[in-house]
This record gives sequence, C-alpha cells and structure tokens, in this order.
Amino acid sequence: MTDRDTLLALNQAFYRAFTNRDTAAMEALWAETLPVSCIHPGWTALFGRDAVLTSWRDVLRTPSGITVAARNERVTLHGNTALVVCEETLGDAVLAATNLFARENGNWRLAHHQAGPIAPARADVEIPVKPLRRLH
Repeated sequence: MTDRDTLLALNQAFYRAFTNRDTAAMEALWAETLPVSCIHPGWTALFGRDAVLTSWRDVLRTPSGITVAARNERVTLHGNTALVVCEETLGDAVLAATNLFARENGNWRLAHHQAGPIAPARADVEIPVKPLRRLH
C-alpha cells in the first residue's frame, strides 16, 4: 500500500467516524504527541489535543442522522506531512475541507482539520477571456 493509498484510507476513516458518531475511532485518528489543531465551520481555531478532541466529542454527540462524506480528494505529500484537500458533503451542504496528516512514530496521524463553506457555482457569471497579445 502506498502512502497515497494509506492517506486516502485514513481520510475515509475520518469521515466514517464522523458519520457513525464514533468517538473512539475519531480519537484514534488524531496525533498524540504532535501539535494538533482544528477549525470547525464558524468556530474559532482550536489548538491542542484536549481542546480538539473535546470539540469532536461535542460534535459527535449532536444527533443529526446526516451522512458526512468526502469527495474529490487530492493528496499532496510533503515529506513527513501530507494534505488531503477534498469536498465534504453533509446532507445537501458542500464544504471545502483540508486534512493535514503527519507521521508520528512511523504512522500517519491527523494533525489538523479545517472545513468551510463553498460558494455555489453561478451559471450567470462568465469569466472574460483576454485575447493573446502579439509580440511583434
């Protein structure tokens, strides 16, 4: 299994834990010794494992029955860190999400999550195309 495959599997495990309201699975994904942070939509930034996991316990305790899923995932590796940028679907809502993973004791662990709204595509907006300039 490549690092890319592992990261995509971990990203899917994150959204599965979210959908299933599985606190233990969510906690197991997050780094234990590396610094962690999280920015939930509309929240201030949270820093430190205790604050981040407390926020997830609160989020997962809320009954909603909404399936949370990732789509259009893109993995970018940067040595011992990796970004998974994706679209996060929560029912009818679509958010942009960034999940930062880092190697901790040889294993990929979640170090940062941030999600925020995406503006809906507008069919009435046309982006003008500039004509190419001739060089002579």
